[in-house]
Amino acid sequence: MDKPAWLDGMDVAVTVCDREGIIVYMNDRSARTFSSDGGRALLGKKLWDCHPKAAREKIRRIMASGTSNSYTIEKGGMKKLIHQAPWSENGELAGLVEFSLVIPAVLPHFVRS
Repeated sequence: MDKPAWLDGMDVAVTVCDREGIIVYMNDRSARTFSSDGGRALLGKKLWDCHPKAAREKIRRIMASGTSNSYTIEKGGMKKLIHQAPWSENGELAGLVEFSLVIPAVLPHFVRS
């Protein structure tokens, strides 16, 4: 998978799978984030093998419906924003991309008009 060089310089984990759930790309932050699971050795592996049943079903629904999914988690004392979205190529579903970034425990919220 071709990628822009700036993806590796981001402090955001970017993980991409194809429509079959095979992990096809991990930026440097993603490889570090998932180092205890194998890091870049996860490339070519099925995403389904890394998630419990409920998460696998959610990922399949995201790809089938074409909608995104966002939520926050706390892990290792860090709060993270997770955003999962389908991606397409030539107008057809190509897979799923997940962005994971550390956010402050209290995040400012602004309403702009």
